[in-house]
Amino acid sequence: MTTHDPDRSAGTAMRVFPEDTLATFAANYPEVPHTLAHRLGLEERLTLDALAVLAGKLPEASIEYNRGNLPVGVDGKPGSNGLTIEDTIRHIATSDSWAVLKNIEQVPAYRALLLGLLEELRPTIEAKTGAMLTPQAYVFISSPNAVTPYHYDPEHNILLQLVGAKTMTQFPAGNPRFAPDSCHESYHLGGARELPWTDDLLVGGTPFTLHPGEAVFVPVMAPHFVRNGPKSSISLSITWRSEWSYAEADARCFNGTLRRFGLSPRAPGRWPASNRAKANGWRVIRRLTRA
Repeated sequence: MTTHDPDRSAGTAMRVFPEDTLATFAANYPEVPHTLAHRLGLEERLTLDALAVLAGKLPEASIEYNRGNLPVGVDGKPGSNGLTIEDTIRHIATSDSWAVLKNIEQVPAYRALLLGLLEELRPTIEAKTGAMLTPQAYVFISSPNAVTPYHYDPEHNILLQLVGAKTMTQFPAGNPRFAPDSCHESYHLGGARELPWTDDLLVGGTPFTLHPGEAVFVPVMAPHFVRNGPKSSISLSITWRSEWSYAEADARCFNGTLRRFGLSPRAPGRWPASNRAKANGWRVIRRLTRA
């Protein structure tokens, strides 16, 4: 006698995200941070040796790595660890480093991995925030106890833990206490993603501790920092944009331009606010500037 597995259809592979995880995602996307389960595991494309080879195929702009013994708050980009990216990855257990391989979808095998994962989430994503735009993936390789400093990112994001453990502490998106409006504007106009940190902010954070098989959803521009556990770590971040996220970014650029003229513009609204007027204003300015 066989039992029916709702996560497996006839002739198809097991879903990476179980049915109850998809339900949790649907109930919380796009604004509520939450944890999820996954069955990705450490497949061949995501071993340290495979990732070191991948690093050699990516353009320099898609590789970022530095020493890992950092404070939560940093002023500017962290310093180099003095190693090559390949040595950093292969010896991550002892190199006291943090590394990220960006836009791994530039390599066909990794694009297939990303699109397969996002396809499972597409119905909820497109029902809530419209067309799924600009799918991208990032791999994070971290030494024991390494810290990813306080920052934010412009994408809808799910971080899947594959090896080791880490704790991501998230802060409310859109709250100027944790990321001032001027920081948002500077970032979207080409500035750094790192945010100013003071220890009194910590009481407003929510920690999410991840082990292999667990993931966390990060809303657009939600400030966060990450502290690795006592062993080296591999994590995969799958991200996408929406017209809403692009409009929010463009509205921030419009506000940043107004602020340069001494004005104090009102911050864009969070989802489902459209931010269309300011976004369109910035898009006109951008076209005129390019012309």
